[in-house]
Amino acid sequence: MLHTQPDIVGHEKTFVQNIGGLADYGLSFDLCVLARQLPIAINLASMCPDVMFILDHCGVPQVKERILDPWRSHIAEIAKLPNVYCKVSGLVAYADHARWTEGDLRPYVEHVISCFGWDRVLFGGDWPVCTLSASYKQWIEALHSITQFPGGANQKKLFHDNAIRVCRLE
Repeated sequence: MLHTQPDIVGHEKTFVQNIGGLADYGLSFDLCVLARQLPIAINLASMCPDVMFILDHCGVPQVKERILDPWRSHIAEIAKLPNVYCKVSGLVAYADHARWTEGDLRPYVEHVISCFGWDRVLFGGDWPVCTLSASYKQWIEALHSITQFPGGANQKKLFHDNAIRVCRLE
């Protein structure tokens, strides 16, 4: 949960070494960072190439404010790292709680899928936090609608298959 810690934590030698040690145990690390902290996440994932990282909440973009940059370029950069996956979660919690629409979420969802590809994105419910802005059903329906065009096989990857593989749920 780096988003609640001073930025320096993500750079500290001992922290980076300890995160790197997760690979010895076959463990992954969830990166929960604010959009402005994505460079810290990029650096950490680069320094620990044997660790699988899961970027939570699409890197916490500023959905309510409709700010896309520099979030977009940071997402494109972190997606180049093959050890990083992206959890499509939390977006409704960062949207305007009273007035969000599917259209508010669409550019963020489409960008992470474009950058990470369908094999490196996985659904995250973010329950109960998502209920600050929507019911769990509304969040799932919005994401289902945004991702319906590419077809059911890709949606199955997003909502099921990738989580089974990445989180080793079999």
